[in-house]
Amino acid sequence: MKHLKHLLLAFALAFAALGASAQSLTDYAENKIVDALLRGQSLGAPATWYVGLMTASCSDSSAGTEVSGGSYARVAVTASLANFAGTQSAGSTTASSGTGGQTSNNASITFPAPTANWGVVTHFGLYDASTSGNQWICVALTTSKTINSGDAAPSFSAGAMTITFQ
Repeated sequence: MKHLKHLLLAFALAFAALGASAQSLTDYAENKIVDALLRGQSLGAPATWYVGLMTASCSDSSAGTEVSGGSYARVAVTASLANFAGTQSAGSTTASSGTGGQTSNNASITFPAPTANWGVVTHFGLYDASTSGNQWICVALTTSKTINSGDAAPSFSAGAMTITFQ
């Protein structure tokens, strides 16, 4: 179950240059974890996570306002040892065995290039579907990022998205 916890939480991500100042499991995710760990229910963690960007605050109880239009789409990332580092070291592709509870992305995650202004991105979230679905994680960026038409495709570089759980 510890490995599943790290895999689930591996996606609290931040833009490489921006970082995250706050992170939050949503009420949906908290309820799923309580039911799985203590109430004998299936966690139902997705085999694929979808990273989305927000222009208004998300939190554990609010989904925020997701970017829309201008070629925007959530980015799919398969939950796997290959895609997320074990807690023992960045870039690790083996099961977690570290003691610090930190993981990061092993490969870059790149959004489509914007063909319209996306606005000021302040948060990102992790979803269980490419559209709609349930938001599991919400993270505030340390520094907001304005994304305009013609900008380079926003990207999280490999190893830049780290999260620590204690």
